[in-house]
Amino acid sequence: MRNAFADEVAQLAAADQRVILLSGDIGNRLFDKLRTQSPERFMNCGVAEANMMGVAAGMGLCGLRPIVYTITPFTTTRCLEQIRVDVAYHESPVIIIGTGSGLSYASLGPTHHSLEDFAILRAIPNLQILAPWDAPSLRSLLRQALAGHRPTYMRIGKKGERTLVPLEKVPTIGSGLKIRDGEDVCILAVGTIAHEALAAAEQLAQQGIQAEVILAHTIKPVPIQLFEDVTSRFKSIVTVEEHSRIGGFGESIMSYIAANGLIKRIQILGTGDQFLSTVGSQSYARQYFGIDAAGVEKAARWAVED
Repeated sequence: MRNAFADEVAQLAAADQRVILLSGDIGNRLFDKLRTQSPERFMNCGVAEANMMGVAAGMGLCGLRPIVYTITPFTTTRCLEQIRVDVAYHESPVIIIGTGSGLSYASLGPTHHSLEDFAILRAIPNLQILAPWDAPSLRSLLRQALAGHRPTYMRIGKKGERTLVPLEKVPTIGSGLKIRDGEDVCILAVGTIAHEALAAAEQLAQQGIQAEVILAHTIKPVPIQLFEDVTSRFKSIVTVEEHSRIGGFGESIMSYIAANGLIKRIQILGTGDQFLSTVGSQSYARQYFGIDAAGVEKAARWAVED
């Protein structure tokens, strides 16, 4: 996803002179294409993320289209005040990219995990929150965000994410995409965890359980039409995200179900209310928190039990 992001930014900058990329002292070689074609539109802001966010907000208010890029915790929690006051309050059209989101940097410990970004940023007015699942969806959402004029936060993976959907099939912001039919249970998968949901659905099919899999990339605004569709067709629902169960996508659909007086059998999968201090791979961390394919399969079987 990082390589796709770098290539897409270079294309967007070539087509739109307002586009400027601000990096928090990472990805210098990654952006060689952009620096070669438009050196004046790449800024390495150093290890000064709060300042970088303030600079981006000012640029946005001056008619430019700044894109801020660095590792997720450092482009979110480290500069939260600047996101809230400089970007969101003033509705500056900054696109904030958090790379290596969720547990992508599991091996580097809790300082590099981002398992609370949805929860924190959902509470900030005016801020759009997106989570693409692969490189084509990243490209599509980046184009859509640039075509709009809203402050946007987008969390992406790191590398090696399998392509699930071609670019032309990526839905618009606020929509979901069904990629597997089923009538017994619906699995709503958010962002880069999506392939775990697909693997779980395949395992469930071998047990006679037909799981529909829907990919979701929009955390905010709440995808109401998606929730209406899913809750009208299924009594059993599983959501999975590489984020805390507190304050994430799963909580938003639970709120929708409660507000509308619905009765559903629902399982919300995410990380626990704890720091993961054990060092390991992303696969290990997903297994630890029960958000891998086996965890999704187990939750779906529970959801369809009588």
